[in-house]
Amino acid sequence: MAAATSNMHVAIAKPLTFASREAVSKSSIAVVCNGNRDASWMKLKSSSHISSTQAISQNVIISNCVKFNRMVTKAMSQSNDPNPLPGLPVDLRGKRAFIAGIADDNGYGWAIAKSLAAAGAEILVGTWVPALNIFETSLRRGKFDESRVLPDGSLMEITKVYPLDAVFDSPEDVPEDVVAESVKEDFGTIDILVHSLANGPEVSKHLLETSRYGYLAAISASSYSYVSLLKHFVPIMNPGGASISLTYIASERIIPGYGGGMSSAKAALESDTKVLAFEAGRKHRIRVNTISAGPLRSRAAKAIGFIDMMIDYSSENAPLQKELSAEEVGNAAAFLASPLASAITGTVLYVDNGLNAMGVGVDSPVFKDLNIPRDNQS
Repeated sequence: MAAATSNMHVAIAKPLTFASREAVSKSSIAVVCNGNRDASWMKLKSSSHISSTQAISQNVIISNCVKFNRMVTKAMSQSNDPNPLPGLPVDLRGKRAFIAGIADDNGYGWAIAKSLAAAGAEILVGTWVPALNIFETSLRRGKFDESRVLPDGSLMEITKVYPLDAVFDSPEDVPEDVVAESVKEDFGTIDILVHSLANGPEVSKHLLETSRYGYLAAISASSYSYVSLLKHFVPIMNPGGASISLTYIASERIIPGYGGGMSSAKAALESDTKVLAFEAGRKHRIRVNTISAGPLRSRAAKAIGFIDMMIDYSSENAPLQKELSAEEVGNAAAFLASPLASAITGTVLYVDNGLNAMGVGVDSPVFKDLNIPRDNQS
Protein backbone atom coordinates (compact mmCIF):
# COMPACT_ATOMS: atom_id res chain seq x y z
CA MET A 1 0.00 0.00 0.00
CA ALA A 2 1.58 3.27 -1.06
CA ALA A 3 1.80 6.02 1.51
CA ALA A 4 -0.59 8.89 0.99
CA THR A 5 0.53 12.35 -0.01
CA SER A 6 -0.94 15.45 1.59
CA ASN A 7 -1.40 17.30 -1.69
CA MET A 8 -3.06 15.16 -4.32
CA HIS A 9 -1.48 15.62 -7.71
CA VAL A 10 -0.75 14.06 -11.04
CA ALA A 11 2.53 14.02 -12.84
CA ILE A 12 2.86 12.19 -16.10
CA ALA A 13 5.87 12.46 -18.33
CA LYS A 14 6.96 11.07 -21.60
CA PRO A 15 9.20 8.16 -21.11
CA LEU A 16 12.48 7.14 -19.68
CA THR A 17 13.92 4.44 -21.89
CA PHE A 18 15.63 1.29 -20.62
CA ALA A 19 17.08 -0.52 -23.60
CA SER A 20 20.16 -2.35 -24.74
CA ARG A 21 20.23 -0.16 -27.83
CA GLU A 22 20.57 3.63 -27.77
CA ALA A 23 17.34 5.45 -28.60
CA VAL A 24 17.03 9.13 -27.78
CA SER A 25 13.61 10.72 -27.93
CA LYS A 26 12.29 14.15 -27.08
CA SER A 27 9.86 14.22 -24.21
CA SER A 28 7.58 16.61 -22.42
CA ILE A 29 6.20 16.59 -18.91
CA ALA A 30 2.83 17.65 -17.59
CA VAL A 31 2.12 18.40 -13.95
CA VAL A 32 -1.24 18.91 -12.33
CA CYS A 33 -1.55 20.06 -8.73
CA ASN A 34 -5.02 20.07 -7.32
CA GLY A 35 -4.54 22.91 -4.94
CA ASN A 36 -7.30 24.64 -6.88
CA ARG A 37 -9.67 23.65 -9.65
CA ASP A 38 -7.85 25.87 -12.17
CA ALA A 39 -4.55 24.04 -11.97
CA SER A 40 -2.16 24.94 -14.74
CA TRP A 41 -0.12 22.64 -16.97
CA MET A 42 3.62 23.18 -17.15
CA LYS A 43 5.53 21.68 -20.06
CA LEU A 44 9.23 21.01 -19.78
CA LYS A 45 11.38 19.76 -22.63
CA SER A 46 13.92 17.04 -22.05
CA SER A 47 15.65 14.12 -23.71
CA SER A 48 16.08 10.93 -21.75
CA HIS A 49 17.02 7.32 -22.26
CA ILE A 50 18.98 4.56 -20.63
CA SER A 51 21.49 2.77 -22.81
CA SER A 52 23.80 -0.16 -22.23
CA THR A 53 26.57 1.67 -24.06
CA GLN A 54 26.38 5.26 -22.84
CA ALA A 55 25.99 6.89 -19.41
CA ILE A 56 24.74 10.42 -18.89
CA SER A 57 23.68 11.52 -15.40
CA GLN A 58 20.68 13.81 -15.12
CA ASN A 59 18.03 14.51 -12.50
CA VAL A 60 14.80 12.59 -11.92
CA ILE A 61 12.61 14.60 -14.30
CA ILE A 62 15.20 14.79 -17.06
CA SER A 63 16.03 11.19 -16.07
CA ASN A 64 19.26 9.22 -16.22
CA CYS A 65 21.17 7.44 -18.94
CA VAL A 66 22.98 4.51 -17.43
CA LYS A 67 25.44 1.83 -18.31
CA PHE A 68 24.50 -1.69 -17.32
CA ASN A 69 27.43 -3.84 -16.29
CA ARG A 70 26.13 -6.87 -18.16
CA MET A 71 24.50 -7.51 -21.47
CA VAL A 72 20.73 -7.08 -21.55
CA THR A 73 19.10 -9.81 -23.58
CA LYS A 74 15.80 -8.83 -25.12
CA ALA A 75 13.07 -11.07 -23.75
CA MET A 76 10.68 -10.81 -26.67
CA SER A 77 10.45 -12.09 -30.20
CA GLN A 78 8.71 -10.69 -33.22
CA SER A 79 5.24 -11.96 -34.14
CA ASN A 80 6.66 -13.48 -37.33
CA ASP A 81 9.01 -15.80 -35.40
CA PRO A 82 9.22 -18.91 -37.62
CA ASN A 83 9.84 -21.27 -34.68
CA PRO A 84 6.62 -22.00 -32.77
CA LEU A 85 7.00 -23.10 -29.16
CA PRO A 86 6.24 -26.78 -28.50
CA GLY A 87 3.16 -27.99 -26.66
CA LEU A 88 0.53 -25.51 -25.44
CA PRO A 89 2.58 -22.52 -24.29
CA VAL A 90 1.70 -19.06 -23.06
CA ASP A 91 3.06 -17.27 -26.12
CA LEU A 92 3.05 -13.46 -26.07
CA ARG A 93 5.73 -12.90 -28.66
CA GLY A 94 5.05 -9.75 -30.65
CA LYS A 95 2.71 -8.37 -27.94
CA ARG A 96 3.26 -5.11 -26.06
CA ALA A 97 2.21 -4.58 -22.43
CA PHE A 98 1.82 -1.46 -20.31
CA ILE A 99 1.97 -2.14 -16.56
CA ALA A 100 0.87 0.76 -14.35
CA GLY A 101 2.01 0.86 -10.74
CA ILE A 102 5.50 -0.67 -10.52
CA ALA A 103 7.66 1.04 -7.89
CA ASP A 104 10.11 -1.73 -6.90
CA ASP A 105 11.09 -5.29 -7.74
CA ASN A 106 9.17 -7.28 -5.16
CA GLY A 107 5.50 -6.50 -5.74
CA TYR A 108 2.87 -8.09 -7.93
CA GLY A 109 3.31 -5.49 -10.67
CA TRP A 110 6.95 -6.44 -11.12
CA ALA A 111 6.13 -10.14 -11.06
CA ILE A 112 3.47 -9.68 -13.73
CA ALA A 113 5.93 -7.74 -15.88
CA LYS A 114 8.47 -10.56 -15.56
CA SER A 115 5.99 -13.27 -16.49
CA LEU A 116 4.77 -11.30 -19.49
CA ALA A 117 8.37 -10.72 -20.57
CA ALA A 118 9.20 -14.40 -20.10
CA ALA A 119 6.31 -15.22 -22.42
CA GLY A 120 7.76 -12.87 -25.04
CA ALA A 121 5.94 -9.55 -24.49
CA GLU A 122 7.56 -6.14 -24.74
CA ILE A 123 7.31 -4.28 -21.42
CA LEU A 124 6.34 -0.64 -20.83
CA VAL A 125 6.00 0.59 -17.25
CA GLY A 126 4.17 3.39 -15.45
CA THR A 127 5.92 4.25 -12.17
CA TRP A 128 4.52 6.14 -9.18
CA VAL A 129 6.10 9.60 -9.32
CA PRO A 130 7.36 9.81 -5.69
CA ALA A 131 9.09 6.44 -6.17
CA LEU A 132 10.52 7.25 -9.59
CA ASN A 133 13.92 8.45 -8.40
CA ILE A 134 14.51 5.37 -6.24
CA PHE A 135 13.24 3.05 -8.95
CA GLU A 136 15.42 4.68 -11.59
CA THR A 137 18.49 4.73 -9.35
CA SER A 138 18.05 1.06 -8.47
CA LEU A 139 17.84 0.14 -12.14
CA ARG A 140 20.88 2.25 -12.95
CA ARG A 141 22.99 0.68 -10.22
CA GLY A 142 21.97 -2.86 -11.12
CA LYS A 143 20.16 -3.50 -7.85
CA PHE A 144 17.31 -5.15 -9.77
CA ASP A 145 19.53 -7.26 -12.03
CA GLU A 146 19.09 -10.43 -9.98
CA SER A 147 15.31 -10.11 -9.98
CA ARG A 148 15.29 -9.27 -13.71
CA VAL A 149 16.61 -12.73 -14.61
CA LEU A 150 14.13 -14.67 -16.75
CA PRO A 151 13.82 -18.47 -16.98
CA ASP A 152 16.07 -18.56 -20.05
CA GLY A 153 18.82 -16.68 -18.20
CA SER A 154 18.29 -13.38 -20.00
CA LEU A 155 17.36 -10.14 -18.25
CA MET A 156 13.90 -8.62 -18.46
CA GLU A 157 14.10 -5.49 -20.56
CA ILE A 158 11.91 -2.52 -19.67
CA THR A 159 11.65 -0.66 -22.94
CA LYS A 160 10.32 2.60 -21.49
CA VAL A 161 9.20 4.01 -18.14
CA TYR A 162 6.45 6.63 -17.92
CA PRO A 163 6.09 8.52 -14.61
CA LEU A 164 2.47 8.11 -13.53
CA ASP A 165 0.63 9.16 -10.36
CA ALA A 166 -2.87 7.91 -9.62
CA VAL A 167 -3.67 9.80 -6.39
CA PHE A 168 -6.17 12.55 -7.04
CA ASP A 169 -8.54 14.93 -5.29
CA SER A 170 -11.42 14.18 -7.64
CA PRO A 171 -12.06 11.59 -10.36
CA GLU A 172 -12.45 14.16 -13.12
CA ASP A 173 -8.84 15.28 -12.58
CA VAL A 174 -7.37 11.97 -13.83
CA PRO A 175 -5.49 12.76 -17.07
CA GLU A 176 -4.53 9.25 -18.21
CA ASP A 177 -5.03 10.60 -21.72
CA VAL A 178 -1.59 12.25 -21.40
CA VAL A 179 0.29 9.00 -20.86
CA ALA A 180 -1.92 7.13 -23.33
CA GLU A 181 -1.16 9.72 -26.00
CA SER A 182 2.55 9.43 -25.20
CA VAL A 183 2.44 5.65 -25.61
CA LYS A 184 0.50 6.06 -28.86
CA GLU A 185 3.10 8.51 -30.15
CA ASP A 186 5.97 6.24 -29.16
CA PHE A 187 4.60 2.82 -30.10
CA GLY A 188 1.24 3.17 -31.82
CA THR A 189 -0.63 0.39 -30.01
CA ILE A 190 -0.48 -2.00 -27.09
CA ASP A 191 -2.03 -5.42 -26.50
CA ILE A 192 -2.02 -5.78 -22.71
CA LEU A 193 -2.90 -3.26 -19.99
CA VAL A 194 -2.18 -4.04 -16.32
CA HIS A 195 -3.45 -1.92 -13.42
CA SER A 196 -1.40 -2.47 -10.25
CA LEU A 197 -2.32 0.71 -8.40
CA ALA A 198 -3.88 1.16 -4.96
CA ASN A 199 -3.74 3.83 -2.28
CA GLY A 200 -5.75 4.54 0.85
CA PRO A 201 -4.49 7.43 2.98
CA GLU A 202 -6.61 6.24 5.93
CA VAL A 203 -6.20 2.49 5.46
CA SER A 204 -5.28 2.03 9.14
CA LYS A 205 -8.59 3.54 10.31
CA HIS A 206 -11.80 1.63 10.98
CA LEU A 207 -14.49 2.32 8.42
CA LEU A 208 -16.56 4.13 11.05
CA GLU A 209 -13.62 6.47 11.62
CA THR A 210 -12.87 7.11 7.96
CA SER A 211 -13.38 10.63 6.67
CA ARG A 212 -15.18 11.44 3.43
CA TYR A 213 -11.86 12.58 2.01
CA GLY A 214 -10.09 9.31 2.94
CA TYR A 215 -12.92 7.18 1.58
CA LEU A 216 -13.16 8.99 -1.73
CA ALA A 217 -9.36 9.08 -2.08
CA ALA A 218 -9.26 5.28 -1.74
CA ILE A 219 -11.99 4.88 -4.35
CA SER A 220 -10.32 7.36 -6.71
CA ALA A 221 -6.81 5.90 -6.56
CA SER A 222 -7.71 2.22 -6.26
CA SER A 223 -10.75 1.74 -8.49
CA TYR A 224 -11.68 4.78 -10.55
CA SER A 225 -8.07 5.03 -11.72
CA TYR A 226 -8.61 1.70 -13.50
CA VAL A 227 -11.78 2.93 -15.21
CA SER A 228 -9.96 6.03 -16.42
CA LEU A 229 -6.81 4.14 -17.41
CA LEU A 230 -8.77 1.69 -19.53
CA LYS A 231 -10.94 4.46 -20.97
CA HIS A 232 -7.91 6.24 -22.40
CA PHE A 233 -5.88 3.17 -23.38
CA VAL A 234 -8.61 1.09 -24.99
CA PRO A 235 -8.57 3.19 -28.21
CA ILE A 236 -4.93 2.20 -28.76
CA MET A 237 -5.35 -1.46 -27.77
CA ASN A 238 -5.38 -4.02 -30.54
CA PRO A 239 -8.60 -6.08 -30.85
CA GLY A 240 -8.25 -9.29 -28.89
CA GLY A 241 -6.18 -7.55 -26.24
CA ALA A 242 -6.50 -8.02 -22.49
CA SER A 243 -6.69 -5.79 -19.44
CA ILE A 244 -5.97 -7.01 -15.90
CA SER A 245 -6.25 -5.43 -12.45
CA LEU A 246 -5.46 -6.62 -8.92
CA THR A 247 -8.02 -6.97 -6.17
CA TYR A 248 -8.18 -8.49 -2.67
CA ILE A 249 -10.58 -10.72 -0.77
CA ALA A 250 -11.43 -7.81 1.55
CA SER A 251 -13.87 -6.83 -1.21
CA GLU A 252 -16.20 -9.61 -0.05
CA ARG A 253 -14.95 -10.75 3.37
CA ILE A 254 -14.22 -8.82 6.55
CA ILE A 255 -10.47 -8.23 6.94
CA PRO A 256 -9.94 -6.25 10.18
CA GLY A 257 -7.23 -3.64 9.70
CA TYR A 258 -7.87 -3.20 5.99
CA GLY A 259 -9.85 -0.01 6.44
CA GLY A 260 -10.12 3.55 5.23
CA GLY A 261 -12.51 2.58 2.44
CA MET A 262 -10.07 0.17 0.81
CA SER A 263 -12.44 -2.79 1.10
CA SER A 264 -15.11 -0.67 -0.62
CA ALA A 265 -12.63 0.33 -3.33
CA LYS A 266 -11.81 -3.32 -4.07
CA ALA A 267 -15.52 -4.18 -4.18
CA ALA A 268 -16.03 -1.35 -6.66
CA LEU A 269 -13.09 -2.59 -8.72
CA GLU A 270 -14.57 -6.07 -9.00
CA SER A 271 -17.99 -4.73 -9.93
CA ASP A 272 -16.44 -2.40 -12.50
CA THR A 273 -14.52 -5.34 -13.97
CA LYS A 274 -17.78 -6.96 -15.03
CA VAL A 275 -19.22 -3.78 -16.54
CA LEU A 276 -15.96 -2.90 -18.28
CA ALA A 277 -15.75 -6.43 -19.66
CA PHE A 278 -19.14 -5.93 -21.28
CA GLU A 279 -18.45 -2.46 -22.66
CA ALA A 280 -14.84 -3.00 -23.75
CA GLY A 281 -15.72 -6.41 -25.13
CA ARG A 282 -18.63 -5.18 -27.23
CA LYS A 283 -16.94 -2.02 -28.49
CA HIS A 284 -13.31 -3.03 -28.79
CA ARG A 285 -13.05 -6.82 -28.38
CA ILE A 286 -10.92 -6.31 -25.26
CA ARG A 287 -11.11 -8.78 -22.37
CA VAL A 288 -11.20 -7.41 -18.80
CA ASN A 289 -10.38 -9.53 -15.74
CA THR A 290 -9.10 -9.02 -12.22
CA ILE A 291 -6.89 -11.21 -10.03
CA SER A 292 -7.75 -11.56 -6.35
CA ALA A 293 -4.27 -12.19 -5.00
CA GLY A 294 -3.41 -13.53 -1.58
CA PRO A 295 -1.14 -11.71 0.89
CA LEU A 296 2.42 -10.92 -0.20
CA ARG A 297 5.25 -9.57 1.91
CA SER A 298 5.90 -6.63 -0.40
CA ARG A 299 7.15 -3.19 0.62
CA ALA A 300 3.76 -1.67 -0.09
CA ALA A 301 1.89 -4.28 1.96
CA LYS A 302 4.21 -3.78 4.92
CA ALA A 303 2.89 -0.23 5.19
CA ILE A 304 -0.47 -1.64 6.32
CA GLY A 305 1.24 -3.14 9.36
CA PHE A 306 -0.22 -6.67 9.65
CA ILE A 307 0.90 -8.42 6.49
CA ASP A 308 2.96 -11.01 8.39
CA MET A 309 -0.12 -12.03 10.37
CA MET A 310 -2.15 -12.39 7.16
CA ILE A 311 0.53 -14.57 5.56
CA ASP A 312 0.66 -16.79 8.66
CA TYR A 313 -3.13 -16.99 8.74
CA SER A 314 -3.23 -18.00 5.08
CA SER A 315 -0.58 -20.67 5.58
CA GLU A 316 -2.54 -22.16 8.47
CA ASN A 317 -5.99 -22.03 6.93
CA ALA A 318 -5.77 -22.20 3.12
CA PRO A 319 -6.26 -25.54 1.34
CA LEU A 320 -2.68 -25.23 0.06
CA GLN A 321 -0.43 -24.72 3.08
CA LYS A 322 2.36 -22.68 1.57
CA GLU A 323 3.34 -19.05 1.21
CA LEU A 324 2.10 -17.46 -1.99
CA SER A 325 4.81 -16.21 -4.33
CA ALA A 326 4.57 -13.14 -6.53
CA GLU A 327 5.60 -15.31 -9.48
CA GLU A 328 2.42 -17.37 -9.12
CA VAL A 329 0.32 -14.24 -9.54
CA GLY A 330 2.50 -13.12 -12.44
CA ASN A 331 2.03 -16.43 -14.22
CA ALA A 332 -1.75 -16.25 -13.75
CA ALA A 333 -1.70 -12.79 -15.31
CA ALA A 334 0.34 -14.06 -18.26
CA PHE A 335 -2.28 -16.77 -18.82
CA LEU A 336 -5.15 -14.25 -18.70
CA ALA A 337 -3.31 -12.04 -21.18
CA SER A 338 -2.66 -14.90 -23.59
CA PRO A 339 -4.78 -16.46 -26.36
CA LEU A 340 -5.29 -19.46 -24.04
CA ALA A 341 -7.77 -17.27 -22.11
CA SER A 342 -9.49 -15.90 -25.21
CA ALA A 343 -12.98 -16.72 -23.88
CA ILE A 344 -12.39 -15.50 -20.31
CA THR A 345 -13.60 -12.01 -19.42
CA GLY A 346 -15.44 -10.33 -16.56
CA THR A 347 -13.87 -12.78 -14.12
CA VAL A 348 -12.35 -12.53 -10.65
CA LEU A 349 -9.53 -15.09 -10.67
CA TYR A 350 -8.48 -16.13 -7.17
CA VAL A 351 -4.75 -16.75 -6.82
CA ASP A 352 -4.53 -17.22 -3.06
CA ASN A 353 -3.82 -20.91 -2.38
CA GLY A 354 -7.59 -21.40 -2.11
CA LEU A 355 -8.10 -19.23 0.97
CA ASN A 356 -11.19 -17.63 -0.61
CA ALA A 357 -12.99 -20.99 -0.40
CA MET A 358 -12.76 -21.22 3.39
CA GLY A 359 -15.72 -20.38 5.59
CA VAL A 360 -13.86 -20.65 8.92
CA GLY A 361 -10.31 -20.48 10.20
CA VAL A 362 -9.36 -24.07 10.95
CA ASP A 363 -6.56 -22.95 13.24
CA SER A 364 -9.19 -21.86 15.79
CA PRO A 365 -9.06 -23.71 19.14
CA VAL A 366 -12.69 -24.74 18.68
CA PHE A 367 -11.52 -27.20 16.03
CA LYS A 368 -8.72 -28.70 18.10
CA ASP A 369 -10.51 -32.05 18.48
CA LEU A 370 -11.33 -32.39 14.79
CA ASN A 371 -9.15 -34.39 12.44
CA ILE A 372 -8.19 -31.44 10.22
CA PRO A 373 -6.14 -32.50 7.16
CA ARG A 374 -2.68 -30.98 7.18
CA ASP A 375 0.22 -30.80 4.76
CA ASN A 376 2.66 -33.40 6.07
CA GLN A 377 5.50 -31.69 4.22
CA SER A 378 4.93 -28.24 5.75
